[in-house]
Amino acid sequence: MNDLLQTPIEFLKGVGPQRAQLLRAELGIATFGDLLYHFPFRYVDRSSYQLIKDVHLTDGFMQLKGTIIGVQESGIGKNKRLTARFQDESGVIELLWFQGFKWILPSLKPGVLLQVFGKPKQYGKGWNIPHPEITEWSKVDENTGWQPVYSSTEKLTSGGLHSRGIHKLINALLAQLGSHSLPDAIPVKLREELRLPEFARAIVSIHNPNDIPLAQLARTRFKLEELLHLQIELLLRKTITMQRTPGNVLTEVGEVFHNFYENHMPFPLTNAQKRVLKEIRKDMGSGIQMNRLLQGDVGSGKTVVALLTMLMGIGNGFQGAIMAPTEILANQHFIGIQELLANTDVKVALLTGSTKKAARRVLHEGLLNGEIHILVGTHALLEDIVQFNNLGIVVIDEQHRFGVAQRARMWKKNTVPPHVLIMTATPIPRTLAMTFYGDLDVSVIDELPPGRKPITTQHKYDKDRLVVFGFMRSEIAKGRQIYVVYPLIQESEKLDYANLMDGFESITRSFPLPEYKVSIVHGQMKPEDKDYEMRRFVQGDTQIMVATTVIEVGVNVPNASVMIIESAERFGLSQLHQLRGRVGRGAEQSFCILMSGDKLSRDSKKRISTMVRTNDGFEISEVDLELRGPGDLMGTQQSGDLDLRIADLAKDGPLVALARDKAREILQLDPRLERSEHYLLKKEALRRLKDKPNWAEIS
Repeated sequence: MNDLLQTPIEFLKGVGPQRAQLLRAELGIATFGDLLYHFPFRYVDRSSYQLIKDVHLTDGFMQLKGTIIGVQESGIGKNKRLTARFQDESGVIELLWFQGFKWILPSLKPGVLLQVFGKPKQYGKGWNIPHPEITEWSKVDENTGWQPVYSSTEKLTSGGLHSRGIHKLINALLAQLGSHSLPDAIPVKLREELRLPEFARAIVSIHNPNDIPLAQLARTRFKLEELLHLQIELLLRKTITMQRTPGNVLTEVGEVFHNFYENHMPFPLTNAQKRVLKEIRKDMGSGIQMNRLLQGDVGSGKTVVALLTMLMGIGNGFQGAIMAPTEILANQHFIGIQELLANTDVKVALLTGSTKKAARRVLHEGLLNGEIHILVGTHALLEDIVQFNNLGIVVIDEQHRFGVAQRARMWKKNTVPPHVLIMTATPIPRTLAMTFYGDLDVSVIDELPPGRKPITTQHKYDKDRLVVFGFMRSEIAKGRQIYVVYPLIQESEKLDYANLMDGFESITRSFPLPEYKVSIVHGQMKPEDKDYEMRRFVQGDTQIMVATTVIEVGVNVPNASVMIIESAERFGLSQLHQLRGRVGRGAEQSFCILMSGDKLSRDSKKRISTMVRTNDGFEISEVDLELRGPGDLMGTQQSGDLDLRIADLAKDGPLVALARDKAREILQLDPRLERSEHYLLKKEALRRLKDKPNWAEIS
């Protein structure tokens, strides 16, 4: 039966070669199975009728019963239109078409009783219904209740395959399959446990529902099937990766770790940090290469966890490396780690593009003879000339800044690939972490160190600017520093650059020399000029930093207590949260002020109100996922690779988690999916493993 679902779509009655080509090109429907899995995105009630006089009361579709009282064609070329005046007992409304006249005209017979269904639109003071569905009353199915609505395209619609045309094909296919037994990818035991309908019943319910609860149950069933396939694929990928990649065994925590932890740790670890270190310790003692993603909000203490991980490695005779995306961030890691290790025998070195040739020679020698224990750097670490004596642990900061190929080069720095810890301050919603990083282990530091004051966030409008300037002066008087950030988006780069320069001039006028000093940093500056301006601000020589989002990642200025974000409505939520994380790093109370115009879209209001309400990066990431969808959040290409037809990662979080648990149970019971009830799961898993690259394999 499953082979029947692989039948090319042109062999379905009513399709043929031309329509088949259209269905393939427009919707990716190539087989009977593809058509069955082209699910409706909503249902409309076709059991009741409205009156034309009530058109202003509707906020969706209307179903009318009446007759045509006049037809007129007007305009030429692209401006051609067909208008029909339609009348019922309460009034008259215009029906409009802009294409497909030769199909529509024969059905517009004056005086014949018709059913009309469509979405009314207001035009000036009047109303019309563009491209409605029309059915002669004698052909109306009296039993029609809930009608499915399918996504279609302009090309398909002009070929008669609008939503109703697609539904007709699906019903023809269901009739053809009626006599065959339909197999089910979800094992019987699991289906019964979750009280889900079997495939044959669910496929009818989703395409021809008698009531909405039945349709919703069928949708849940197909979502779970889809997510189960996805999670089995990811778990199998993880197993394959683990089998292929042995790792060095770290037999003990080691004296270097103990000495630092007991004698030099400047503050106690949070419970979350301790939990993550236990997870890392377990990984590194397993004999399999660690591939762990460490998530934690800005200031949650990821770097200390990374340092302690490297100290475990050093205690076992290995070296550690930490790779950052920018020189500024690499410098900050180097200074921070050096300060922490000042009274120990652990030797730390820094390698960036700015490291001089003579210093590099000494550094390369120290790496090869094992004198250097930890190397901090940028992309320069990837160069072939950089060779270690025994590299055991690689920490990669802000992983989305490095390509997979670049990261893989760090593997070749030792005969046994080093353990890999990836740190990100970009909170990833749990459902996405489970899906996009399904073949990685994920640790979360979900607790801030004690004594940190939450950042106070306020929303101000352009009219409040003088009040904001007054607040800035009072903070500078206390010895604090301030960021003022402007958006810079490629599509409107010239205009944004002009706004940035206008803002800079306005601030230098309101905060004049010699009392105030202002830095400026933007993407059009030379790297050395940018670094010079950043250094001035980091060292406290300037009190205000006017910048584009180049300061989003990694700048650590504990004395900066105010972040002002201009045109905040133009930033995404995760960007706003990252920018806010640049302040609140010292002991003083910090502030984030979101400036905006008066006119805000609904989404902009939600983003800004979420920022004002909470500092929790994971809560913010969930709202961001809801607003933008997984495509924008993780990159459209990765999202497209998921190939989801019905499940929605933004809305189906509990189902993603359930599918993950059930996929684990199935693979624990039957690791190679050899049981007969897992035949379809195995077939789909093999297809996915063959067709797709391992895009979630971070290292």
